Amino acid sequence: MLSRKILAVVGTRPEAIKMAPLIRRLQAAPGFSVAVCSTGQHKEMIGQVFDLFALKPDFDLSVMQHDQRLSALTARVVRGMDEVIAESKPDRVLVHGDTTTTMAATLAAFYQQIPVGHVEAGLRTRNIYSPWPEEINRRVTDVIADRLYAPTETARANLLAEHVPDDNIVVTGNTVIDALFDTLNGPLRDPKIHKELEAKFPFLDGGKKAILVTCHRRESYGEGFREVCAALSELARRGDAIIVFPIHRNPNVRSVFSVLDKLPNVHLIEPLDYLGFVYAMSRCHFALTDSGGIQEEAPSLGKPVLVMRAVTERPEAVAAGTVKLVGTDTATIMREAALLLDDRDAYEAMSAVHNPYGDGKACERIIASLQEE
Repeated sequence: MLSRKILAVVGTRPEAIKMAPLIRRLQAAPGFSVAVCSTGQHKEMIGQVFDLFALKPDFDLSVMQHDQRLSALTARVVRGMDEVIAESKPDRVLVHGDTTTTMAATLAAFYQQIPVGHVEAGLRTRNIYSPWPEEINRRVTDVIADRLYAPTETARANLLAEHVPDDNIVVTGNTVIDALFDTLNGPLRDPKIHKELEAKFPFLDGGKKAILVTCHRRESYGEGFREVCAALSELARRGDAIIVFPIHRNPNVRSVFSVLDKLPNVHLIEPLDYLGFVYAMSRCHFALTDSGGIQEEAPSLGKPVLVMRAVTERPEAVAAGTVKLVGTDTATIMREAALLLDDRDAYEAMSAVHNPYGDGKACERIIASLQEE
């Protein structure tokens, strides 16, 4: 029997994390021949994910250039993917999420009339500038894809409202939960690795409540970042909490938040590999973030999430109560963070919520759908 040729495309670290368990399971499933293309949108950070999940890309485009505009990045990914698709001749291209890599790879596949499967389809804010440019990236991808793997019923409803045929949609759960469970039940169960992580992050065992922070979104550049920085400065002055902030390599982020390094109770650290990040997330009191993935992962660990955005394309966790939108206003961040630090009942109300993003079997459902084609 001939194998169906699948080309899986990733470019950023979050994409690689969420696609890695699917790629590994596809490689082990009968009837598929799987090639992996990395566009290199997050060149250094994506390599760490490949190493953790024992993956090696078959194609690497290395598209990033210093201070590159989004238009230039899009053009380089489209051109590079056009060549990869022409060479590999896949029966289907799989992309994930909402990045420039996702949208541009989908366009390149469309130009060669190769069907596209979109993992994590259907998320929406209905605001084309928030998240920017991800909202449009996701919408463009969903228009072109003929197989849409929606993580939730809400995402499915979004697609149906846009007149996507119901037969093209499969509700799967989110593959990030598969990746999280693979990590928790694999490397983090190794006593040696666990001891190494404890030694690497001694400040997580100092008796103070840790606030895990990530902040990098383009729409917050400028005043938004300054407001967040002011809030973090105030939180750092509390005697009962520490801030653990793996700071993004983007110079626009570092230039604002580097001043926090002079404050007590602040640990500005380099971006973590996924293993280290899962460990830090498991040890924190709560997360303060503008990331999408953390909104999905943290509930599985019983960790409340305060989201520093005005809107989110992941409303399920907000509705469930494990995630709260706080924006970038200093006073709002302070008020909601203090509530989680000081009010045990408020904390437990957010931490005991069922995760709406899946049971760790999203990859199985995607593969079953591919096998039925």
